[in-house]
Parts: sequence; structure tokens; C-alpha cells
Amino acid sequence: MRPLILLLLLATTITTFSKGEQIVLLHGLARTSNSMKRMEKKLTKEGFVVHNIGYPSRSNTVEILSESVRGQIRETVSTNESLHFVTHSMGGILVRQMHSTDPFENLGRVVMLSPPNQGSEVVDKLGDLETFKWINGPAGDQMGTSSTNFLASLPEPNFELGIITGDRSINWILSMLIPGSDDGKVSIENAKCKGMQDFTVIHATHAGIMRNRT
Repeated sequence: MRPLILLLLLATTITTFSKGEQIVLLHGLARTSNSMKRMEKKLTKEGFVVHNIGYPSRSNTVEILSESVRGQIRETVSTNESLHFVTHSMGGILVRQMHSTDPFENLGRVVMLSPPNQGSEVVDKLGDLETFKWINGPAGDQMGTSSTNFLASLPEPNFELGIITGDRSINWILSMLIPGSDDGKVSIENAKCKGMQDFTVIHATHAGIMRNRT
């Protein structure tokens, strides 16, 4: 069975999904909701009510972006059905931030695709460059691996979490900055998160994992 569907539908003896349950899709840094369109179509076909939310990821810090996205969810998503998330990259960090500051009472399951849960060495090495700051904005600067950085301050998730990450890179220059196997932006090890229930690796790049058929 495909990993994403497995994570969402596994253990039906524990949780049975009903028609109309909701999934919020959150794209990653320097992307738009268009990058999640294929996922949106697939999950809609599976019978979920899908909210593909866009946000200006390069414009502000994770804290402020999370407040904005939380407001959109509050206005558009019903509280009568379970709410699940499928996120790409920094979208997973927004879920962690939102749930720690303004918890979702109806939160179901979260599937993160290539999340930088423990940061990226790319930010450590290139974060001070003006070009990097221009491309990635304030939130990008928060994605480093330092124990004093923003990511280290996030509490351990207290929700059901599955993570899928990739081991394929098409940017050998960035991969040289990352120890171990990586997807071109985040190492396999740093995608992991304490408290996760499931973790799997597929042959996909950071930029393309949300469109990968596997």
C-alpha cells in the first residue's frame, strides 16, 4: 500500500474515517498552494474535504505566518469533523507551532513530507548570505540546526504523526553541506521528530516529494 494512504488509513480498528473528514494541505517555504494541487486532487477523490491553504511563506517569521494560517483555518474549516494535515517542508513546522500555541481540538492525524524538524545545515552554512535571505525570508532563517534556533524551542508533538522523507538530491552542491543521506535540502536524520509514530523514506527529492506517485 502507498505510504501516504497507509499512514492515513492504517489501524482502522482504532480510527474509521468517514466521508467528509477534512484535510488541510500546507505547502513549504518559497512555494504556493499550487505545489499541492496533485495531492489535493488525489485526496478529494478519496472522499476527503480538502482545504489547500496558501500563505506568503517568505514574508515573515514562523510565529506570524502560523497566526495567519491559524486564522484562515478557523474561518474555513468545520469543527464538527476530524481535521487532518498533510504538509510539505516548512508547512509541518507551522502545524507544530500552531498546535503548541492555539491547539486544534479536533486534530486527527498529521503526515509531514520532508519536514526540517531538526533544521537544515544548508541554513547554517548559507543563512547569512543576502541572496539566501532574499529568497527565503525571515522564516527561512529560522530553519537552522542550532540548539538556540527556533526549531529547538518547539515542544514535542502530542498528536499522531507520520513522516515521509526523501533520499534523492538533484543539487549536489547543497548536498555537500549536509551530512549523511538527504533530499537536497534536509537530511533524513533531521526530518525525524521525537514523538512521531511512523517514519519512512522514499526515493524522492525535497522539491518534488509532494508530487511523487509513491
